[in-house]
Amino acid sequence: MQELINKIKDAAGITEEQAIKALNTVKDHVKAALPPGLSGMVDNFLSAPAPAKKDDAEDFLA
Repeated sequence: MQELINKIKDAAGITEEQAIKALNTVKDHVKAALPPGLSGMVDNFLSAPAPAKKDDAEDFLA
C-alpha cells in the first residue's frame, strides 16, 4: 500500500498524511459499495505488494 500512497502523494503534490487520508477515503467508499463479503478483498488487494512490471517486449514474445 505504501507504493500507492507514494503515487498519490507525488501525483497530487500532497503530504504523506494527506495521501493516506485520500486513499482511506476511496477505500472506504469502494468497500461500502460492495457486498459485505467482498469488502475484505479490497483490504487484501490494497495491502498486497504490486506485481513486478514486465517488459513490453517480454509480453509480446510470450
